Amino acid sequence: MERTFVYLKPNAVRRGLVGEIIKRFEQRGIKIVALKLFWMTREQAERLYEMHKGKNFYNELIEFVTGGPVVAMVVEAPRVIEMVRHIIGNTDPLKAGTGTIRGEFALTVTKNLIHASDSKENFEREYKIFFSENEIVDYYLDVQDDI
Repeated sequence: MERTFVYLKPNAVRRGLVGEIIKRFEQRGIKIVALKLFWMTREQAERLYEMHKGKNFYNELIEFVTGGPVVAMVVEAPRVIEMVRHIIGNTDPLKAGTGTIRGEFALTVTKNLIHASDSKENFEREYKIFFSENEIVDYYLDVQDDI
């Protein structure tokens, strides 16, 4: 099984889309193994987006993601990195496909509702900013035999 890190940005929380987004993952057989609601600190945001430091959108992004509560999770399934990125759609909502989270609900590139790790390496780096190993719960999901 593969794992990935996902977090719902403040506008997803404020717009009441948390349940809808989680539902889309669960309906695909994706197992949530860690989940929390919290305010992201500036330090966490800067660590998460360190590769964008110096870019013209960096400060706006940091202010946005620290400006309200977020929901972070670690999810698990076969090929979950690829699957989650397919479900959420392109970073640019105008390029995101119909039926994707961003295609249906997002308005701008910066405020695109959701972030997901794009590789195993980034998952390993990103989830550790928000979760300790003992916060990840292993359990049997009934649909596991079907995936």
